[in-house]
Amino acid sequence: MMLADHAQVADGKLFISGGGWSVCGPGPVACGVAVLFHIPWQHTNEKISFTLRLLDEDGAPVSQPGPDGGQEVQAGGQFEAGRPAGLTPGTEINVPIAFNTVLQLPPGARFTWVLEIDGQADEEWRLSFATREPQPSRVRPG
Repeated sequence: MMLADHAQVADGKLFISGGGWSVCGPGPVACGVAVLFHIPWQHTNEKISFTLRLLDEDGAPVSQPGPDGGQEVQAGGQFEAGRPAGLTPGTEINVPIAFNTVLQLPPGARFTWVLEIDGQADEEWRLSFATREPQPSRVRPG
């Protein structure tokens, strides 16, 4: 997983712009999460469900304003990695996923994207970042 300003999937590949950051904001921040699933041969041709959730430093879901009030920041879905004809048995299949949003987060805080696959989580499937403290306003003498 990688944080980016923007992530996109095209032709089975991840295209990442402004990738690899771990500190952002404060203020509105464009946030892309790029995920590259590595599917073992024996798990191809199976439906795999995933959920990506944003949690605050206390482990609570982060909500953002929406048309129906506060909405948790999350994405999810299902995919099935097929075995292409002629592929050598045992070959791992990669499945790229990209999620993009604009976040309005408080300054001086930590957040973590947590990935669950088929309802299971792992410490390695976490991606943390922090928001900067606000800059003091500079007053110019008149």
